[in-house]
Amino acid sequence: MPVLAEAFFLPPGAVGTLQSRIRAMVVQGILAGRLRPGDRMPSSRGLAQHLGISRITVTLAYADLVSSDYLSARGRSGYFVSDTAPRAPEFPAAPERAEGLDFSALTGARYSRLSRLAKPEDWERYPYPFIYGQADPALFDHQNWRACALRALGRRDFAALTSDYYERDDPLLIEHVLRTILPRRGIAARPDEVLLTLGAQNALWMAAQVLLGPGRRAVIENPGYPGLRAILEPSGTEVLPVDIDEDGLPPDRLPPGADVVFTTASHQCPTNATMPVARRVALLEAASQQGFVIVEDDYEFEMSFLKPVSPALKSLDRDGRVVYAGSFSKSIFPGLRLGYLVASPSFIAEARALRALVLRHPPGHIQRTVAYFLADGHYDALNNRMRSAFRRRRQVLDEAIAEQGLSVAGQGGFGGSSIWMRAPDGVDTEVLAQRLRADGVLIEPGRAFFHPDRASRACYRLAYSSIAASRIPDGVARIGAALRG
Repeated sequence: MPVLAEAFFLPPGAVGTLQSRIRAMVVQGILAGRLRPGDRMPSSRGLAQHLGISRITVTLAYADLVSSDYLSARGRSGYFVSDTAPRAPEFPAAPERAEGLDFSALTGARYSRLSRLAKPEDWERYPYPFIYGQADPALFDHQNWRACALRALGRRDFAALTSDYYERDDPLLIEHVLRTILPRRGIAARPDEVLLTLGAQNALWMAAQVLLGPGRRAVIENPGYPGLRAILEPSGTEVLPVDIDEDGLPPDRLPPGADVVFTTASHQCPTNATMPVARRVALLEAASQQGFVIVEDDYEFEMSFLKPVSPALKSLDRDGRVVYAGSFSKSIFPGLRLGYLVASPSFIAEARALRALVLRHPPGHIQRTVAYFLADGHYDALNNRMRSAFRRRRQVLDEAIAEQGLSVAGQGGFGGSSIWMRAPDGVDTEVLAQRLRADGVLIEPGRAFFHPDRASRACYRLAYSSIAASRIPDGVARIGAALRG
């Protein structure tokens, strides 16, 4: 049966090349059963005329479909749906589904009810996105990342791409983490002291699962990372918030009986305070005396551009009490979702066994791509470019904040990619954020960073990782106008 060219159309706004979109249209038609074996496809000339595109584009798409056995070419007769084309299984029509079981009552909604940072998924369409943790495509090294990814997908790396590592990690990436990443933090480690994770959130979750549970006590910073509080709340762990000061977490304020202390010593989340070396030593001494473990979330250490970053807390650890969590999310891009834990071999062995129950290991081709990106020096070049851009943006942001007379609550002395702000008395920053969104400005209200018992609506965060320097003054001026109005 001939298929009319009018049966095909190219939706506006679709992604991909014209050739790939034509291929997708035909494949979807075959898998959905609209195009059946033996059906004659429109001629390449006729389909090209109907779609308003080049004939060679259609011809190349048809040739690609023939090589995949979706179509067959029959000499001068044209292209037909292949008799052996893949087809979706056919099932009888599904009956109407009743309301069914109320899983909210069954599960207690103990995860979905947890508070989390609400960030608009369409943040890119806003002209002034002061949103933390997003990548700037203008800074990213697209060409070399693509080259490393293609290399990782090659035949030489077929085993790294396709093999099940079971509980292991890519030895090439582990080697470069040990040789390239950790020494910059003053950390010396062996392969059995490193475990790859699906980002820092996954690393913190595994640390909490291994170390905590009902009847145990964990200290967290206040304000602090909301994702950590969400991890701990359903675990049955008693959570003890400790207010930070201008130097981060104060060891002399730690409550007695803590089992684990979580800290963001290098760039405190969200204030960017950096814990002085003397305080780090005091925290380690307290851990040794009181018997608790320290989990150090060392996010964003690569973004220190105002002055050299202090050595990691882990680098000062002499009796293995620090579990170190790192991530490539800020230094490469957040969608990579690749991080690592560094700790004593006995902890890593337990965390590795836990990981095997959930995901075995991060995807092999992602690991190998990152390994090549590190080995070829592209990682260092990318971070140098990001630091330079962030230094400029930070300078522009500081000037704009001063010009508008806004109040800084914490900006850190080493850099980072955000500034912690305080609104005037009586201003609810969640209401402020809604007003600003209507004006094209995105900020992050601060309430989610505080423990619920000590919640504050007075603070907000301005990040500059994904906003061009040229847009910062106007965006900050709009914030100032909203606060004055």
